[in-house]
Amino acid sequence: MRYKSEVAKQLHSVLPELSIETIESLLEKPKHEQHGDLAFPCFELAKTMRKAPAQIAAALAENLDADIFTKTEAVGPYVNFFLNRNIVSKDIIAIVLEEKEAYGSHTNGIGKTMVIDYSSPNIAKPFSMGHLRSTVIGNSLKQIGEKCGYQVVGINYIGDWGTQFGKLITAYHKWGEEDKVKQHPIKELFRLYVRFHEEVKEHPELENEGRAWFKKLEDGDKEALKLWTWFRSESLQEFSRIYDLLGVKFDSFNGEAFYNDKMDKMAEFLEQKGLLTESEGAQVVMLEDEQMPPCLIRKSDGATLYATRDLAAAMYRQGMYKFDRALYVVGGEQSLHFQQIFSVLRKMGYKWVDGMTHVPFGLILKDGKKMSTRKGRVILLEEVIAEAIALAKKNIEEKNPALANKDEVARQVGVGAILFHDLKNERIHNIEFSLEQMLKFEGETGPYVQYTYARACSLLRKAAYEPQEASALTDDNSWSIIKLLEAFPNVVATAFARYEPSHIAKYVLDLAQAFNKYYGHVRILEEDAEKSARLALVYAVTVVLQEGLRLLGVDSPSEM
Repeated sequence: MRYKSEVAKQLHSVLPELSIETIESLLEKPKHEQHGDLAFPCFELAKTMRKAPAQIAAALAENLDADIFTKTEAVGPYVNFFLNRNIVSKDIIAIVLEEKEAYGSHTNGIGKTMVIDYSSPNIAKPFSMGHLRSTVIGNSLKQIGEKCGYQVVGINYIGDWGTQFGKLITAYHKWGEEDKVKQHPIKELFRLYVRFHEEVKEHPELENEGRAWFKKLEDGDKEALKLWTWFRSESLQEFSRIYDLLGVKFDSFNGEAFYNDKMDKMAEFLEQKGLLTESEGAQVVMLEDEQMPPCLIRKSDGATLYATRDLAAAMYRQGMYKFDRALYVVGGEQSLHFQQIFSVLRKMGYKWVDGMTHVPFGLILKDGKKMSTRKGRVILLEEVIAEAIALAKKNIEEKNPALANKDEVARQVGVGAILFHDLKNERIHNIEFSLEQMLKFEGETGPYVQYTYARACSLLRKAAYEPQEASALTDDNSWSIIKLLEAFPNVVATAFARYEPSHIAKYVLDLAQAFNKYYGHVRILEEDAEKSARLALVYAVTVVLQEGLRLLGVDSPSEM
C-alpha cells in the first residue's frame, strides 16, 4: 500500500531500533474491516522489550498520532490503524484522474532491456491448446515488464528444426498428396505426422528413413530444403492468423534454424574455455559440482542438441539486445534443461546469466492427461476461439441485439474469456481443459470483468461525465473501492517480481466485485453534493479495470 510507508514512518519514530523497511514488511492487512486498514503485530518486540505483546501494543497506540490516520487502537497484540478517509480517498482518486492509464507504472526498468522467449510452437503442426499457456503468460509478462519501465523484446523461438522434419518429409513422400497439402496445409501435414508415428510401430525402419532425410536437410539437399521451406511458410501464415485473433505480437521470429550457422562456434567457445569433456563418444560439459547430469553439447555422430542451440541463442541475444533480464516462458518439465544452460554460461564466465530466469508453468490437461501431438490427442486453439466467439455473439444477440460492432465485441469477449481463464490460475498449476468453464460469462471470468467495465462506462455516458477535480468519499462502499485502487501499483510490482500475471487477474476480479457491490448499494447518479465525487470514483474504476485487463492482453469493450 502507498500509505504503508507513512504508517511505518510514524511507528519508526517511536521504535527507532526497527528500520522503516522492517516495519513496513511487518504491517498486515486486517482480516476484518472493523479492525482498521493496517495492523502492526508486536510479537517480535516481546523478546527485546521483555514485555507481553499486548502491553507493547497498548503503549504504542497511545503514543502515535498523525494526520494520515484518524484512530489507532490496541487489540490484543496488534496495533490497528484507521486511515484518514478524507485525505486518502481524495488523494487516490486525484492521482488516477491525473495519471490515467499510466497509473500503476514503475520506473525501476527504465534504461533496461528484457527479452522474453515465449509461445514457440513447432512448424507443420497445428496450434493447439497446449501452446496457449506459454503464449498468454509470456504476452502478459511483456505488458507488465513495459509497465515497469523495461524495453521488452518478445521472441517467438519457432520450433523449425530437428529430426521431426525428416520424419515429416518421409511421411509426405510415402503418403502425401501435393494438392491436399496445398488445400489444407497444417491439417494434412499433421495427419501425415500422426500416421508416421502409427506406422513406425509396425515398421521401425521408418525411423532410419526419417533420420536420413533430416541428415539430407542438414546437408542442404535441394528437395529437403524445398519441402522444409514450404512447410515453414504455411505454418507461419497459420500462426499469424491465430496470433492476430489473440492480439499477441512478437519482435522476433528467429527459430531454431536461425542458429544452425552458430552452433560450431558455440562448441569452439566451450572448447577454448576447457569445458568440453568426452563421454561415451559424446562431448559434454560436466556439472558434477552443481549436482546435475552433464550438459550434452554434441552427440557421438557430431550432431548438436537443444542445449547447444539454446546456448548459442543466449549469446546471440545478449550480443544483439544487451539484455538485463531474459525470461524463458517454457513448461516446468524443462526446468533441468534451463538449470544446465544457466550453469554452463556461468562456467563460461558470463555475469549476465544472473539476469536469466526460467518461468515455468503447468500443463493444460485433457481428461487428466498431457496433450500429445504424436498421438493426435490435441484440442485445436483456433476451434476453441471460434466456439468462444460464437457463444459470445449468441449472448449479445439475446441480451443486447441493438449493440453496434457486435462481431468485434464478440471477438473481444470470446478471446478475453479464454485468456482470462488461463491467467487467473497461478502459472505453476496444471489446468484441466474445460470449454464449459472457460466460456462461462459469469463468476470469476474475463467476461464478468469486461461487463463490469462496460457497466461503469455506461454510467459515465449517461452522466456525460468529464474528469474533474477529485473530492473525498468516506462511506464504507466507496472506501472498499478506494483501498483497492490504492493497491494497484503494488499489485503490478508484485506480479512483475514473481512473474505471475494471476496477481493482476485476481486483482481485477476483486475490483469488479467491489464495484458491482457499490453499484448495487449506492445511487450513483442521484443529484446531490457527492454526485461528482461518485462519478470520479466510477471513472477511476474504469481506468484501472481497463489497464489491468490490458496487462493480461484482454480487450475492454465499452459496451456489451
